[in-house]
Amino acid sequence: MKAEKTVFKLFSVMLLGLFLSTLYLLPKAAASVETEDTAQEGAESRQASEKQTAENQKPAQKPSNPEDELPVIKSGTNLVTLNLTVTDPYGRYVTGLTKDQFEVYDDKVPQKIEFFSSEDAPISIGVIFDVSGSMKGRMDRSYAAMRRFFEVGHDRDEYFLVTFNNGAKLTQDFTTDSKMITNSLFMVEPKGQTALYDAAYIGIEKVRRGRYSRKAILLISDGQDNNSRYTFKELKQLVKEADVQIYAIGITNVFGARELDVDGQVLLEEMTRLTGGRAFFPSNDAELTEVITRIGLELRHQYSISYEPTGIAQDGKWHKLKVKLNAPKGMPSLTVRTREGYFAKQKAVN
Repeated sequence: MKAEKTVFKLFSVMLLGLFLSTLYLLPKAAASVETEDTAQEGAESRQASEKQTAENQKPAQKPSNPEDELPVIKSGTNLVTLNLTVTDPYGRYVTGLTKDQFEVYDDKVPQKIEFFSSEDAPISIGVIFDVSGSMKGRMDRSYAAMRRFFEVGHDRDEYFLVTFNNGAKLTQDFTTDSKMITNSLFMVEPKGQTALYDAAYIGIEKVRRGRYSRKAILLISDGQDNNSRYTFKELKQLVKEADVQIYAIGITNVFGARELDVDGQVLLEEMTRLTGGRAFFPSNDAELTEVITRIGLELRHQYSISYEPTGIAQDGKWHKLKVKLNAPKGMPSLTVRTREGYFAKQKAVN
């Protein structure tokens, strides 16, 4: 009987111990389950967060590019493109005109305008800079003018630099970083003779390979040439063939003792007029800053017109161009400036 009581007590103690152990472990088990659930939820939350982050880090869709909106021009067409500057009697640029207000004549034959734009599109620009001995004393203001020109430019314009004295060379290839152009000029010491025609020839050929459809040359020189292999006649022929606007700044003293200064002015005026550009001859620093700013702004406020010649022979000859503007009522007389003509394509002979 005593042994049975002893066994019963031991059994009771075991049951009590088991019960107490269960009570002790239950909260931990629940906590463990809760921790696993929380961990799973945390993992799912992290996955969702990482997915959202990945979505956010995807490359943003590129904004619409004005160049992408231009009509596709089929290869093999004889499309002629004109860049036009329109000004009022005070020389102010006139914007807001429409396609229907322009008329284009090719050798006096009216043409249908296929494409018209007034967008401020980027340009490929060649800077041709005189570093010959005749530019001594003129470099500082010319350098300052270049910086001003870049300040008013389009942020996607591309530039290259051709410098010239005894010869001409490509000093800086195409870049969208205008500081690379000014840095290349900063340490230059003017010396030697002047190969202006060679430099202009190289610059025109180079800018024709630019990435943008609009192309321009900015030439800064005193207009003298005494060391070129090309002649002015050869340069003029290339100017007429190339669809490139040329702007020139003559750093000269037209009323000076040297006759070459006057000759230089005539040369620059003739070369720029053919392309629809302009030549300027500032006499002091303030005028130079004004001129360089004006050129930059003009390139920002131009119209582009394209047409495919109809009723015109494909004869490979020079064709005269004329653009008429029917100004809106109430506006004063407006002036249109563009290139004087172009060489028509030669019809293929079977």
